[in-house]
Amino acid sequence: MKTVKLLLIVLIAGLFTITINGCKKCNGEDPSARIINNGSQIAGVQIKTSGGNTVNINNVAPGTSSPYSSYAAGQVTFTIKVNNIDYVKTVDLSTCYQYDIAIDANNNITSTPIDRN
Repeated sequence: MKTVKLLLIVLIAGLFTITINGCKKCNGEDPSARIINNGSQIAGVQIKTSGGNTVNINNVAPGTSSPYSSYAAGQVTFTIKVNNIDYVKTVDLSTCYQYDIAIDANNNITSTPIDRN
């Protein structure tokens, strides 16, 4: 009788562990980011990824955002050009996160990570 109870407890604990691990929404996926232009001028963005690639997003209108794009995890540099002046923000992107990179009316850049789990 004791072995049946012990086996039942182990079985329930195992099922609970599998259930908890199976609830994750993200499984090591690359991070993604979008640009949010909260300023009053059109912005252009150059993104230098950790792998050395460069992506350009042109004409992000005031009050709008670009779609999310995926990048390799690691250090990514966002250079946002407003009125021919460059504003730079370097962000460490982690797997299973998406990031909102926002520029405000004073041309300050903020990064907000959002956990996808």
